[in-house]
Amino acid sequence: GSLLLAVHFYSSPRASPLIPSTALGVLLLVLSALLAYAGIRRSLRNASLLVSLCLTLSAFWSGYGVILILEGQGALPGPGAARDALVPGLATFSLALLLVAVVGFLCREPVPALVASAVSLASAHEVALHYSSSLGPSAVACSHLIVCLCGGYFALGRMLYFLSKGKVALPGTDLAEKKAQEQGRGGAGSTNAFAAPGLLLNMLSASVFGCRLLGVTHTLFLGHVPWLWAAGTYQIGICVLSYRAMDVPMATAFGFMSILKFAGGYCLLYPTWQPEEPHFPTPFLVVFSILFAVLALFLSLQSPVDGLYLLVFVAYCIALACSPRGFFAGGPQGVAVAIFVASALVALIHLYGVRARAKIPPGKGAVKALLARSSLPKLREGPDLHAPYLGYSKYADAEVLAYACSVLASFALTATGDPQAPLATVVIPWVVVAGGILKLLGGSVAFARGKTLESSAFILYSVMWIIWGLTRYGGLYGTARSFHAAVGIIAFMLFNSFIVFCSLFLNMAWFFYSLTFMLIAVSFLLDAIHALPAGYDIAATLIFGLVSFYCFLAALSSSTFEGCCFPMGRPVVQLSGVGAGTTKCLHLPARKASSVKRIADILRNGGTCGIPTDTVYVLVAACSRPDAVEKAHRSKRQAQDRPMSLWISSLKQLEPAKHLFTPLLWDFMEAAWPSPISLVIPRGEWVDFLGMKDSAKYVGTPQSVAIRIPDCSVTTHLIDLVGPIVVTSANPTGEADTTHHNQVYAKLGDKVDAVLCGGPSPENIASTVVDCTKIDSGNIGFFRVGIIPKSQV
Repeated sequence: GSLLLAVHFYSSPRASPLIPSTALGVLLLVLSALLAYAGIRRSLRNASLLVSLCLTLSAFWSGYGVILILEGQGALPGPGAARDALVPGLATFSLALLLVAVVGFLCREPVPALVASAVSLASAHEVALHYSSSLGPSAVACSHLIVCLCGGYFALGRMLYFLSKGKVALPGTDLAEKKAQEQGRGGAGSTNAFAAPGLLLNMLSASVFGCRLLGVTHTLFLGHVPWLWAAGTYQIGICVLSYRAMDVPMATAFGFMSILKFAGGYCLLYPTWQPEEPHFPTPFLVVFSILFAVLALFLSLQSPVDGLYLLVFVAYCIALACSPRGFFAGGPQGVAVAIFVASALVALIHLYGVRARAKIPPGKGAVKALLARSSLPKLREGPDLHAPYLGYSKYADAEVLAYACSVLASFALTATGDPQAPLATVVIPWVVVAGGILKLLGGSVAFARGKTLESSAFILYSVMWIIWGLTRYGGLYGTARSFHAAVGIIAFMLFNSFIVFCSLFLNMAWFFYSLTFMLIAVSFLLDAIHALPAGYDIAATLIFGLVSFYCFLAALSSSTFEGCCFPMGRPVVQLSGVGAGTTKCLHLPARKASSVKRIADILRNGGTCGIPTDTVYVLVAACSRPDAVEKAHRSKRQAQDRPMSLWISSLKQLEPAKHLFTPLLWDFMEAAWPSPISLVIPRGEWVDFLGMKDSAKYVGTPQSVAIRIPDCSVTTHLIDLVGPIVVTSANPTGEADTTHHNQVYAKLGDKVDAVLCGGPSPENIASTVVDCTKIDSGNIGFFRVGIIPKSQV
């Protein structure tokens, strides 16, 4: 990317540049997508400054690329329009990347720091070039060449490292040494590595309006929309990634901020086809400021610095509500300058906190100490904070954002727009982006967490808001109401009636939430058939908005505090049988020694249990209890071609029968275990030494038995207490492996006596099964290649 820009600036004084603006813009958009992918992939392994650099530079090049395309196609009016369009973004990224560079040099990450400082210098030179052509574009090109040299050096170092199998490593390119330093540092960094790039994007949108207030740019126009919408799009992505980082309050905040950016872009885009400026629905902005204030209050309990920072956005929403001209007025632009400064300071704190040993304290310790002395509930912490509903989820709960979007979309409907100019009311971003796109995101995350009904409802409502927002407020609905619109709304109402019925078995809050959405759908239907009573639509949206607001408070408080501050209520209809109230199956936490002892007692008494291992969850029974082994065989519906295996805690349990094994096989067992490798060995008299009695017929085949020592302290301790155990996977035959204790409940809950709950499995892949029946003739085979590859075996 920098090489393209260097060529572009070296050739810019010529009559016809070497790379046309449109082509350069398209190439930068492609490269920005690759950069974003690189940053996200890097972040999933560990937090690094490279994440912030990649995402920030990707957002920069995507906005820059779109402006170059607009310039190439002649869409920007006047000779100075390109300068006015580019300067806010260039000025922002010269400062943002300078912050990344400073932190990089302080935290000894020279390659990202050099790249960031070079791009920052190039952006600063380009700003100067727009105001004084005597400087010449060669300074910009030189800065981009420094980036090329740094990137080339690092790439060469990595290639040499791989080609020489780690023998040749240029200074600064040995990632193995770097990873060791990061592991030695422990969890020194902040939990959410994506917060810093999200805050830097707030600087970008604030800069567009701040530059206009300070007189740096002459007017706000179409050329600024790419910066605002690039920032909004990337912040939706950062919202998703923050859920991945298990940071619910910051993810919700980034979702809110993206809505403001899309609204600002829409306002700047609207005058391109209409001469007047669009107007704002004031009640909506007041509600938005209340949502920001509530979120700031809860966020300040976890990080007071971030909570105080959100108060600037509360002021921004109030300033927009007080200004009839919205984004074009001086008041909101003044607050935008404050957002720019606050974002730069808080981003610096987050950037430094990701990498540095001695972090700038965000004030969390003081809040915890204050709450400990007060009568307020305790803050929720620990591994159970984001425990998924069913199955292993990589995301935190997104219900807070989905409920907030319901509030925003419903109050946006209360704005009565001009029927002759439906696009003049700034409602499309509120309804389509907030009620539609972000609620769709919330539904997708809920689905990933196993919340089937909630995700179905959120996705259905998001589709409804998107269609309604685009048709009515997009001017497609027009003054004529149609029979087709009524039929479509009736279809939505039928779907929603099914969700209302299902929510009877979920909880009280969800029942009222889905029921009051029916009032919204009824108002849409009455409007379509010209039978809407005066004031009904406003009453319906107010009721739905208030119910959604309560759900928002309940979800936010339950994710922050222990105990119910705002209860969701019991199910309206209680089902009897499995899944209602307490089940027969015990739920015991694996981290407690008393739980392991209790599981051991259940197994000795002839019970079957689901337990965590070094791979996936398994169903076990004691070898000494043939009745339990038979019960496990029946409950699992064990297939004939997948026999049950045998586990021991150490080779000492096989020591009395050592003379029955060949020396090569015994040496191989000693070398292979403990590990996720199951060895299929010939059946023989050694089986009788383990006290299996009549249960032996259920284990293995008449010719062979699979045996292993697991590499898991909880499992081996349990086997020490019980003796050898019979093992099979904790799922009905033919289904996917079970990777979370909740899945054991879902699949076998009524057929097992207890489950040892260890959260998500450390690995999502089962063990490797090796055929050792012919090992003495120099041959081994593989029944299944699992987590351990063939080469290692």
